[in-house]
Amino acid sequence: MLKTVANFDRIGEENAFAVLARANALAAQGRDIISLGIGQPDFRTPEFIVEAAIKALRDGHHGYTAANGILPLREAVAADLHKRYGVEVSPDSVMIMPGGKPTMFMSILMFGEPGVEILYPDPGFPIYRSMIEYTGATPVPVPIREENGFAFSADETLKLITPKTRLLIVNSPANPTGGVTPKSEVDKLVVGLEKWPDVAIMSDEIYDHMVYDGEKHVCLLSYPSIRDRLILLNGWSKTYAMTGWRLGYAIFPGKLYDYARKLAVNLHSCVNASAQFAGLAALTGPQDEVWKMIAEFDKRRGVVVAGLNKLPGVSCITPKGAFYAFPNIKGTGWKAKELANTLLNETGVVTIGGPDFGILGEGYLRLSYANSTENILKALERMGDFLATRKAA
Repeated sequence: MLKTVANFDRIGEENAFAVLARANALAAQGRDIISLGIGQPDFRTPEFIVEAAIKALRDGHHGYTAANGILPLREAVAADLHKRYGVEVSPDSVMIMPGGKPTMFMSILMFGEPGVEILYPDPGFPIYRSMIEYTGATPVPVPIREENGFAFSADETLKLITPKTRLLIVNSPANPTGGVTPKSEVDKLVVGLEKWPDVAIMSDEIYDHMVYDGEKHVCLLSYPSIRDRLILLNGWSKTYAMTGWRLGYAIFPGKLYDYARKLAVNLHSCVNASAQFAGLAALTGPQDEVWKMIAEFDKRRGVVVAGLNKLPGVSCITPKGAFYAFPNIKGTGWKAKELANTLLNETGVVTIGGPDFGILGEGYLRLSYANSTENILKALERMGDFLATRKAA
């Protein structure tokens, strides 16, 4: 019998994809399915970006590129970060990635091993904990609480750091909660981290364009005291509706950059050439479509929050970022995953149970409002009818 290494017994997955597969199977059977599950913009990639990729292929960009990405794209990333946040970033610290997850994978692999601790948000993106456990490191959840507007607490985070802590993962705007951590809290965290110079930070800022109500995204690159141990994760998937293009980037400091380059050579060689030219067009071209998409998400945010707060036993605070709502369903009497499964099977509405994002996710559902207002309203009506007539077993 084949024997695999123990690491694979610890690895998890992102259940949103399993739920999507179930929803697609039901749709194939003729069921009317409304998906508020997967975190994917429902818009097309802007046409000028698509055309840039087509032109790249017609111009003969069919081969390998450098493992860290083409220089014009790395320069464009550095210029974009300077334009938006006033930070100086060398193109030589930019690593082009096939999506956001490879940055998580590499960062956690660099610091995770048995006997060390890695802090991560809970509820949070499930791949954080999955990869931490894969490396044999001890996952230490940082509570993300509804009473804090789903922002992290600097004090609570800092109290969890010990001499065994190697890496802290932060995420704002956040998946699954839509929480945005205010600058005052980030300032406090950074000051506290100065007492722990051996703790690296990975900041997942993939939703940095998607902030509402006058909030400003706080980029951790803006803090000089942690730049030498900060890994930034970002990309094109959410902002430019490019999830299927698999295009992201990371900023790695110092010697971590060469570790990441070597991992890229071992793992994926390089990123698809035409996708990189598409990413270049996205950053250097007009941003009108981006702001239209974000304005539409903002409108839908109002619709989904108002609708959720009318459902029996449900309450929902207003998310400040991303395109997720994280309603509290404790008043319904249902366990979260049981409710999500039953809603899918009986009403055709796709949601994700909070425990898929961590222990503290119990009592919540995640809804993505990356769907049309018409579908959101229809889904809310179905959920309301269900909750009005069905009680938890």
